[in-house]
Amino acid sequence: MSAESSTPRRKGRLAARSAFVVAAAAGLVATAVVLTAPANAGTTLGASAAEKGRYFGAAIAAGRLSDSTYVSILNREFNSVTAENEMKWDATEPSQGNFTFSNGDRIANHAISRGMKIRGHALLWHQQQPSWAQNMSGSALRNAAINHVTRVASYYRGKIHSWDVVNEAFADGTSGARRDSNLQRTGNDWIEAAFRAARAADPGAKLCYNDYNTDGINAKSTAIYNMVRDFKSRGVPIDCVGLQSHLTNGPPSDYRANIQRFADLGVDVQITELDISGSSQASGYASVVNACLAVARCTGITVWGIRDSDSWRTGQNPLLFDASGNKKAAYTSTLNALNAGGTQVSNPPTTAAPVTTRPATTSQAPVTSANPQGGACRVAYGVNAWNSGLTTEITITNTSGTAINGWSLVFTLPSGQVITSGWNASYSPTSGQVTARNVDYNGALPANGSVSIGFQATHTGNTAKPSSFTLNGTACTAA
Repeated sequence: MSAESSTPRRKGRLAARSAFVVAAAAGLVATAVVLTAPANAGTTLGASAAEKGRYFGAAIAAGRLSDSTYVSILNREFNSVTAENEMKWDATEPSQGNFTFSNGDRIANHAISRGMKIRGHALLWHQQQPSWAQNMSGSALRNAAINHVTRVASYYRGKIHSWDVVNEAFADGTSGARRDSNLQRTGNDWIEAAFRAARAADPGAKLCYNDYNTDGINAKSTAIYNMVRDFKSRGVPIDCVGLQSHLTNGPPSDYRANIQRFADLGVDVQITELDISGSSQASGYASVVNACLAVARCTGITVWGIRDSDSWRTGQNPLLFDASGNKKAAYTSTLNALNAGGTQVSNPPTTAAPVTTRPATTSQAPVTSANPQGGACRVAYGVNAWNSGLTTEITITNTSGTAINGWSLVFTLPSGQVITSGWNASYSPTSGQVTARNVDYNGALPANGSVSIGFQATHTGNTAKPSSFTLNGTACTAA
C-alpha cells in the first residue's frame, strides 16, 4: 500500500478488498470499546505497545518529514516506522545496477535517531518495479531480482527489524494459486530464492511474507499458510507473516484464529498496513488490537499512514488522526485496548534456516573449552557485532561416535548480552546461562553430523563469546 505514487495503481483492487472485508465484517463478533484506561497505563500508542513487548508503528513518507504536525504525531505516538515507497525496487534501483538510498535513508535516520524500529517494505513485488525490470524475463530477471534483494538488504544490514521480502505474490479468489507475474514466470521457487538471499544479506533481520485479503481463514491465506509450513519443513528462512488488514468496520470473526494458526507454525505475525473505514471504525480498531494481544507471536501493529489526509484510501478517513492531526474516537479505542492488557511477548525464537553465508566475525580469540582435550561435541561460534546489537552463527558437531536424538547446548552469555530472537533452536532464558534446545525438525544429530543455529542479541559494549559449552551435559571443544 502507499499514500503516494502507488495509489493510482491500486484502485482496481480496492473494490475487491472492500467487497471482501464488508462480507467478513458481517460475521464480526462485536468488541466493546473500553472507555476508561487502567491506572499506570501508557499514554501513547508506542509506549503502551512497548509495555506488552510489542511495537505500534506507522507507514511514513520521506516527503512529509518537513510537515511539523505530521512529525510531531509520529515522534510522540509511534515506536516503529515503515517506508511507504522509499525502499521499493523502483525507488532504490531506478536503473539496473545503480542504487540510490537517499529517501530511504531519510526515513531510516529519523527512526534511528528516535530509537524506533524500522520495517523494510518491500524487496520484491510485482508492482512498482522499475521500467527496466518490467521489460525483463526469465533468468535475466531472476538474477536481477536476487541481486536487488542482496544489495538493498546488505545496505541496510543491522538497521532493519523486519523486511517484507516478498509482497502480494498470491492471487485473489478461491483458487489459492500464485499470482501470475513476470517474477512468478521465472520459476515457482522465486520466493524461496528471495528469502535465502535476504537471510544471507542481513542475517539479523526478520524475514516476512506480506499480503492482503488474508485476514481471515480463506483460500488465499491457507495457500500462504501451506507455503510457510513447507518453508519451515525444508529450512527455508522465513520468520514472519504480514497481514495487511485493510478493513471495513473491523476484522473477520476468525481473525484471531488465523493469527494463531500462523503463530503455531513457529513464525511471528505482524499487522503491517492497518486501516479501517466505516461506522464501526473505533470498535474495529479495538478488535484488531485485542486479537493481536491475545497471541504471543503477534509482535506488532503498523497503521498505513498517520492522518486521514495521508491515507491512500481517499475520502474513507480510515486512520487514527483526522486531517488536522486531532485524535479520533478510533485512537482512543486503540489506546484503551492496548492498555487493557494482553499476552506479554517473551521474544519467542524463530526457527529459520541457518545463514547460508557465514557473517563476518569480529577479531576475537577462539573459544576455549572447559575440557580442551576432548568432548562429545565441537562448537564453532561466530559473532557479527554492531553498535548495540549482534548476531551469532553457531555450528554444533557431534563427535561422540554415536547418534544423538534430542540435544541441548548450554553456555553462559557474557554480561550485558540479551537474546532477542533466534533460529533453529529454542533459547531459555535469554541472558546469563542459556540452554539452546533443538526444535522439532533438527533433534536427530548423527555421529559426526552437524547442525547450525544462531540468534540475535543486544549488548551494552561487551561482544565477547561464551567461554565454554556443554552438549547434553558433556563438555565440548572449540572448532
